[in-house]
This record gives sequence, C-alpha cells and structure tokens, in this order.
Amino acid sequence: MSRHITIVEDEDAIAQNYADAMRRQGYKVSHYRNRPDALTAFATRLPDLAIIDVGLGDDIEGGFELCRELRSRAPQLPIIFLTARDSEFDMVSGLRLGADDYLTKDISLPHMLARITALFRRIDLLSQPSQRETELVREQLTLNMDRMTAYWNSNHVELTITEMWIVHALAQHPGHVKNRQQLMDAANVVLDDNTITSHIKRIRKKFREQDNSFDCIQTAYGMGYRWLNRSDN
Repeated sequence: MSRHITIVEDEDAIAQNYADAMRRQGYKVSHYRNRPDALTAFATRLPDLAIIDVGLGDDIEGGFELCRELRSRAPQLPIIFLTARDSEFDMVSGLRLGADDYLTKDISLPHMLARITALFRRIDLLSQPSQRETELVREQLTLNMDRMTAYWNSNHVELTITEMWIVHALAQHPGHVKNRQQLMDAANVVLDDNTITSHIKRIRKKFREQDNSFDCIQTAYGMGYRWLNRSDN
C-alpha cells in the first residue's frame, strides 16, 4: 500500500507541483487549502505524513495552529513544514511545536523528496526486527524503541520520532560526544545545524517539564552533545 501524504497549502499551483512530484514517487497525495478542511479530514483518518504551510490565506499562523492541534491528537504523526517563511524565529517556532522538519519553498524537488524518504525510512526501521537494544535504561531514563515510548522517573515524556532517535543516539553511550552529523545519521534525517539545536532545546524542555533539574543532555562546545548520567555528573 502506498504512503498517504497530505499537503495543507493555500496556493493551488504550488500544491499541485508538489503533489505531482510525490505521486511520481508512488505516494498517494491529498490537498487541503485551509486548516478547517484539513482538521475535518484528519478527524476521519490521519495520513502517513502531513506537509503544512505556515500561512494559510488570511490565517497567517494557521499552519502553526494546525501543527499544535495535530500534535495533541497524534503525538507521533510525521509533520514537515514547507513554507516561504524562512526566518530563524519561524523555524524554531515550528520545531518547538513538534514538527519533524522545517523546509523552505526554495528547496529543490529532489531535495524535498529526499527529506520525505529519510523520514519514512526512520519509521520503517522501527517496524523491522533488528538486533538493536529495544529497551534502553539509563538511570531515570527508559526508552523503548519498538513502542516509541520514553519515560523519566516512570513519567511519560511525549517525544516525536526525530526526538526519540536523537535521545537514543545520545543515551546509548553516556559520556560520548555526538556531533550534529552523527545525530543526523542516527536519526536517518538531513537537518541543518540550527534544526539540530532546536530539537535539542525542545527535548530538554520536555524532560524539564517532568523534572526541572534535568541536565543529562550537555553541550560540548564546538563539538556536539553528550548524555551524562546523573551519577557521572
């Protein structure tokens, strides 16, 4: 069965261009022009991936609001922003709302399709039997990569797919520094440095909502990030 991608974009010509490229790759594509229509469709059935513009006609922040509503309804639904808004503030806002990626409309079609493929590859890896450790326990942290669940002090931490892979890559070898490229490789995703930084900030924030003294993800300045167990701090 082909993957189902939903595009939420108010400009028909742009949406059609993206949809044609995705259909040529074998994807099933639906298109909605505004947030109410998209939410109505999502209430019936969720797609395998939602690609959302930030500004939806007169609804200037409509894409952000849609992402927020989708995240509350489907915490692990893959979401990509694809928008003309290229400020760092908007990118960080989108990632803080839980998007897995933030792309701008000057991206080439092949590059966009590669990012979509990488996101689906991570999902496929989760469903395949492997020799990897399915449950990773590091003191207060418990990750189950088959069930895609994270717990801190037995409290559930709601992480997106991208965030799960990043935490797993860091916590797998406490004390070892992972640079941004290694984190991208572990997550099977192509991101820029600012995007990785935003994901790390969002991950820290989620853990601190459970424990305001959380400090296990540490920055190795000029190098990357590492996980330090509290007993090692």
